[in-house]
Amino acid sequence: MADRHARGLVDTSVVIDLERIDPAHLPVELTVSAVTLAELAAGPHATSDTDERARRQDRLQRAEAAFDPMPFDVTAARAYGRIYAAVLNAGQKARGRRAIDLLIAATALGAGLPLYTLNPDDFGAVATMLTIVGVEPS
Repeated sequence: MADRHARGLVDTSVVIDLERIDPAHLPVELTVSAVTLAELAAGPHATSDTDERARRQDRLQRAEAAFDPMPFDVTAARAYGRIYAAVLNAGQKARGRRAIDLLIAATALGAGLPLYTLNPDDFGAVATMLTIVGVEPS
């Protein structure tokens, strides 16, 4: 296995399955984008199942307690423009639900951090712009 990155940004998919991922496959220091917390905050409202809503609310609260999120700032906004262009040039969609993933990637790019995800194929169009690290739950 390659050396672990000292620091990395984990996307929402990693936060959701964090307890099932071997820490050796993650950076030494994990951070999240404020966009991930926004996505997690929407989660309880996106289901009518009361048990699932409670699980999602719990996950949000644990993430809020565990992470000091990176803001989506001007640097991330500029990086988003470059990512958006790369995705369009690859003939892929850059809007809708996909936009959330791209905003998270832009946060990583703007901060110069690798992006850890359970869905590395979703970021193929931007893999030359930033380091994408695919992880799998155990």
